[in-house]
Amino acid sequence: MSITVHLYYSGKNGNARRFAEEMERGGTAAAIRRVPGNELYAYFQPLEDPETILLIDRWTDQAALDAHHASPMMQTIAALRDKYDLHMRAERFVSDEGGIPPSDQKYLRK
Repeated sequence: MSITVHLYYSGKNGNARRFAEEMERGGTAAAIRRVPGNELYAYFQPLEDPETILLIDRWTDQAALDAHHASPMMQTIAALRDKYDLHMRAERFVSDEGGIPPSDQKYLRK
């Protein structure tokens, strides 16, 4: 089982993008990717909304996610969110152990 969280960071005047760039440039994102239990930590920008950045954050289990939330890195992230005056919304997904069913795989081009 994996837990995936989609975090949508929204701001004004390009601040969401600047936040993500500072997370990358400052090494915080790389440090999170090295945390035991992290499977994915990646930023994306929706084409239809240049003021939002999507973070896809995936962890092996709830214990790994809880450990991340209790880490000092969260203070860094919170300070950057405040610096760039960002607002957030989140979606949470738990993986299906069966993976992508064959009926859906036929739509994937590999």
